[in-house]
Amino acid sequence: MKSQKRQLLHDLIDNARGGCAVTDGGFATQLETHGASINDPIWSAICLIKHPHLINKVHLEYLEAGANILVTSSYQATIPGFLSKGLSNEEAESLLERSVKFAVEARDSFWNLAKKNPGNKYRRALVAASIGSYGAYLADGSEYRGCYGPDVNLEKLKGFHRRRLQVLVQAGPDLLAFETIPNKLEAQACVELLEEENVEIPSWICFTTVDGENAPSGESFKDCLEVINKSSKVDAVGINCAPPHFMESLICKFKQLTKKAIIVYPSSGKVWDGKAKKWLPSKCFHDDDFGFHATRWRNLGAKIIGGCCRTTPSTIQIISNALIEKS
Repeated sequence: MKSQKRQLLHDLIDNARGGCAVTDGGFATQLETHGASINDPIWSAICLIKHPHLINKVHLEYLEAGANILVTSSYQATIPGFLSKGLSNEEAESLLERSVKFAVEARDSFWNLAKKNPGNKYRRALVAASIGSYGAYLADGSEYRGCYGPDVNLEKLKGFHRRRLQVLVQAGPDLLAFETIPNKLEAQACVELLEEENVEIPSWICFTTVDGENAPSGESFKDCLEVINKSSKVDAVGINCAPPHFMESLICKFKQLTKKAIIVYPSSGKVWDGKAKKWLPSKCFHDDDFGFHATRWRNLGAKIIGGCCRTTPSTIQIISNALIEKS
């Protein structure tokens, strides 16, 4: 029997309009739209320091677009990253807590207004605390190459993630989102941490991919999912921050490899060049395509769908509307 907290994500999926929960889209992308400069080693997390009002604004925009899962602004927010900016350990932990607080406050204020409307089309959203990969902290594109080098072992990865996970859980999110995981080793570190810290809220682990077939490390998803499938602490697995045209075949592959809920939130179709640190234009996928493909992804078995880099509230609205209209 699952605890009430652990059941939250499954209840959201089971009761979602359109038969599929919708997570939000590109957070950094939308911050830039509002004038934030995020050209920084800690990327969008710089806004926790410099532009906290924009974080609330972006969360509200995604809620209005139909997202029923908000992912916090903590993807590249790490204690070592904040220390490198001259902050104290206490200040760093406070910023992690604030990333959850901002999302919860936006969700609650939005819901308190929405539920007063007799024609309300929304559901109360869940807040997912984002935990980016070790490669995201390195800010050198490592999460898209998959190899951290011989000095990075299981214990080092657990040590890197542990305190951030503790602080984020204590801040009170509804679930945890491990994002852009590039290899089996880091997936194992995440699973072992959830067990060791006895985390009682739902979580998902999302890999990325650069070839549409395997993890960036070259390891097969069959191997990567082996450790996850054994864990009762992980409720969903999938792919984020990868080209959208990979999603269909990967959903089919994951359906064969796991009984856990499948989540996909791809980038817009533009491809991030981690070495050159720039976006390469999409040649095959445009924003308007997301509605058609989101319904296909749902019909193939995806239970949570959203967007990652370069997607916007408009993208999420297209996905949300299409899922409802074609349910």
